[in-house]
Amino acid sequence: MGDVLAGIHATWEFETDAVLIRFERGIRAPKLFQTLRERRVPHEALASVTLSPGKRGTVVLHAVPRAGADPLMAAADGQLKEGCDPYRLVLPADRETLAEYYADELRACLGPERGEPAERFLVAAPEPPLQFKAYDGKASFDGRNVSFRWFWTGASTAKWKAGDQSFAVSDLSGVEWRSPEALDGYLRLVRRGVDAGPAQPDQDPAAVVFGLGYGPVHESLPFAAAVLQAVRGTDRAVPVPVPVGAGRRDPADIADRIRHLGDLHQAGLVTDEEFTAKKAELLAEL
Repeated sequence: MGDVLAGIHATWEFETDAVLIRFERGIRAPKLFQTLRERRVPHEALASVTLSPGKRGTVVLHAVPRAGADPLMAAADGQLKEGCDPYRLVLPADRETLAEYYADELRACLGPERGEPAERFLVAAPEPPLQFKAYDGKASFDGRNVSFRWFWTGASTAKWKAGDQSFAVSDLSGVEWRSPEALDGYLRLVRRGVDAGPAQPDQDPAAVVFGLGYGPVHESLPFAAAVLQAVRGTDRAVPVPVPVGAGRRDPADIADRIRHLGDLHQAGLVTDEEFTAKKAELLAEL
């Protein structure tokens, strides 16, 4: 095909074997779209294509991915709000005829396997390094290891006693993501050969919990998708374990923790004595 269809917050370019989706980065675009920027979706990754009426004089072209074809949608597990679905292109209603033409063209490109789950990921996840701040700690992923650095004031006693954590992707079998837009949102790592941790993620050192302003969808979901994609590829990867607590701490990480501590001190949640003592303890780790 090779044509371009511009909609609200995204543009679809129709290639011979894929749809290249470019997302707008304007202030009105969903933050998840701004984070994703661009995605190439092979025709073999699609299960169906629909066109339906939208809200306020619009129509919606929706390319539905096959189960297991996209790590982002696999991690989301149906929790994404409709407006944040990267496979929906919203168009003015007066472009319905043109949208129907492209919907028919896409349907003609779908293969016989469209009704079956994909055996591997066909759409790429966001590339590491990635990081985000949860309520109880900072999560980082460098492509080989997932690290959790606990916040002194946010982490539970169980996590603080366990210490900062690092997990090689070769030791993981999956990722659980519960949207921060629901109650009790969290990201939990599922470890190979290890019994399930505590039922409550705030007690599980293999999980970080979200909260108001922490772990937003546009940060934590791409993170979960990237980890999930790396986990699926570990059969051919050579794991490089990184021991927790080895060597000196990252100065940037220490600075983040001091800033977080300072915010709590200014808010009156930490006393002067607690602030001074903890700040000295963090500086000693440099």
